[in-house]
Amino acid sequence: MTELGEKEMKKIKLLLKFMKGNRLLYFGAVLAIGVATCFEILIPLVLKITIDSIIGDKPMDLPNRILTIINTHGGKTMLAWNLWFCGAIIIILTIINGVFIYFKGKWSAVAAESVAKNVREKLYDHLQHLPFDYHIKAETGDLIQRCTSDVETIRRFLAIQFVEIGRVLFILIFSIGIMVSLNMTMTLIAISLVPIIFIFTMVFFYKVQRAFKLSDESEARLSTVLQENLSGVRVVRAFGRQKYEVDKFDKRNREYRDVTYRLIRLLAWFWSSSDLLCFMQIGAVLAFGAYFATKEIITLGTLVVFISYERKLIFPIRQLGRILTDLGKSLISIERINEILEVEIEDGLDEGRKPEIKGEIEFKDVCFKYDEDRTILKDISFKVKLGETIAILGATGSGKTSLVNLLLRLYDYDKGNIKLDGIELRDINKKWLRQKVGIVLQEPFLYSKTLKENIGITKEKIKDAEIFEASKIASIHDVILNFENGYETYVGERGVTLSGGQKQRIAIARTIIKKSPILIFDDSLSAVDTETDLAIRRALKARKERTTTFIISHRITTLSEADQILVLEDGKIIQSGRHEHLIKEEGLYKRVWLLQNSLEEELEEEIKTYDKDKLEEAAS
Repeated sequence: MTELGEKEMKKIKLLLKFMKGNRLLYFGAVLAIGVATCFEILIPLVLKITIDSIIGDKPMDLPNRILTIINTHGGKTMLAWNLWFCGAIIIILTIINGVFIYFKGKWSAVAAESVAKNVREKLYDHLQHLPFDYHIKAETGDLIQRCTSDVETIRRFLAIQFVEIGRVLFILIFSIGIMVSLNMTMTLIAISLVPIIFIFTMVFFYKVQRAFKLSDESEARLSTVLQENLSGVRVVRAFGRQKYEVDKFDKRNREYRDVTYRLIRLLAWFWSSSDLLCFMQIGAVLAFGAYFATKEIITLGTLVVFISYERKLIFPIRQLGRILTDLGKSLISIERINEILEVEIEDGLDEGRKPEIKGEIEFKDVCFKYDEDRTILKDISFKVKLGETIAILGATGSGKTSLVNLLLRLYDYDKGNIKLDGIELRDINKKWLRQKVGIVLQEPFLYSKTLKENIGITKEKIKDAEIFEASKIASIHDVILNFENGYETYVGERGVTLSGGQKQRIAIARTIIKKSPILIFDDSLSAVDTETDLAIRRALKARKERTTTFIISHRITTLSEADQILVLEDGKIIQSGRHEHLIKEEGLYKRVWLLQNSLEEELEEEIKTYDKDKLEEAAS
């Protein structure tokens, strides 16, 4: 078996795996199409008997029991005077055929919907458990398409085309079997081009699969551009980048159009060429059949049967092209879905100890790197006592966020030890750990829900009093009450209807409400003004719970009241201590403190000058 064939078989096996739990329904659908095909095949035979034996003078080629019944009720003469009876039989056969076609459609549709639901749920669940690093690198638009368009492609194939494979096989078996019994020469003529059409279809299948893959990937890139633009619409407006975004979208759109054009040309070439072959085959049957009928080699009824069966035979084989086209699309979709499912989920998510977490932390010679080229954290060592506040200062890229990500086990450290309440961090269950550590990110994400729902989303069976308390600590309670609908106010997608500071305070309230023993502010207080920042920190300090708090910030006033300040540079701790000690020590912290102080003094001087000018202007 070729490498290409092995890949296709692997995809087909995966498709069959997706169908698990619904195979009985598919078996019923295939059985129903088989029965329907049997009754469909009988209709030309009824026409043959009518033409050859009732209207004509040929003997009836029927089972002895049926002949006995006919002869008992008047024989051939009775049937000749009651031709409507033959029409009634055809109608009955058609109705029975329609009933089984209905059950085929119903069962295959129900099974396909169930498969699609299972695949969507499996994908969504798998995405929830993939490593943090995977989501950082993945394109959201592409993931959305794999979870929607690709799943829909598989559903459509399983609902419509999958069972049609059974119909093609039944028609081939029944039709060729009956044609052979009627006339071998005509049968060979009737199937002479079938192998050519089949080979033609298989070649097309491999070509169209590659074309569909290119189209799918191009559509994914187009979806990514659209998703990014809609998510970043405020940035686009703020910087007047509409034309740039339109040009970028137009480039991807033209690329998708060109790829789709090539696909359409391929489809058009196949359908037109296969139509030509099919009609050539029908023409050959009609020409030779008419000649044999005039020479009385075959009867007129036999010719009618061959023409009817030829259409039933040749067009399903041609339809195999459509089936294989949809199968090709489905296999590409399966491959794209499987690319996600093959990514290993986060290790040890449900493993490890679940100790009571209080908040005493120790880093000892911790090293961490994302790849082999660059080490992010180098020999990080410090201790945090229960309930202490640790502030972290450093330039962009110095490793501040990476440090707290290690504490959440979003990444695992390469060397050294991190101990939480005396227990090695690697030994603690990841889910349990993350439930006990609250984090407020620099860029808060709010859901398109009410403010009350956004704040209470991290805790089940939340009480209004808890929401109000958390909001007061986050200095957002009074602001919310001033909204027309208060806590029932709906925020737009990602919180676009709120200011940056309001979103940040909602995110802080949402995290505080968990009452986590460890709390992390990843540069999340920078979006609020200094006064609000101070109010939040004092409210947190006044809480009854003793919470170990990490604050990442560039604002010295935010860091100054911390029990311990860590200054990072190039992944190393270059300074540590309290504010009073660090401002006396030459280094980065003192330089930042002097710079911010001078800016504040300049601003205060400008305000005083402005107020003085206004007073003099009013006096004059």
